[in-house]
Amino acid sequence: MVERRILGPEDGELYQPERARGDRFLVNSPDWGGRFTLVEHRLPPSVLAAPVHKHTEEDEFSFVLDGSVGARFGDEEVVAGPGDLVFKPRDEWHTFWNAGDTPARLLEVISPGGLEELFRWFDQLNGEVSPEELERKIGPYGVQADMEATMALVAQHGLIF
Repeated sequence: MVERRILGPEDGELYQPERARGDRFLVNSPDWGGRFTLVEHRLPPSVLAAPVHKHTEEDEFSFVLDGSVGARFGDEEVVAGPGDLVFKPRDEWHTFWNAGDTPARLLEVISPGGLEELFRWFDQLNGEVSPEELERKIGPYGVQADMEATMALVAQHGLIF
């Protein structure tokens, strides 16, 4: 267990590449017995946070702090704003993006934890990743990606991915 009782607004491990999703890691799974992870996602305008994907082990809950966040669940799309909580249950195809003209921030609770390690990998990529490399990396996490649906979403909304 972590001994700190307060994590300040600039504390945590931050990755913020330019014009891409940034992550501030607030609660890491190993520090809490694997029960959950808490990550702040930071999305510049028109940035897609992740490919269309599904995971078999985790449920995700996104609490929007700032901005406008679009989300797709199968063929359904929603837009959430500050104070909205977006449910992304396991085994459901989904993704999310900044649907507005200003930066968006959201808190992502993942239960159980561990998926944050995959976020770290994405955050540290330099350039594009091949579909084969992507599958090799996400497979052990019980994650599948649909790149065809991802690229269709990018084209439909003019997103940066």
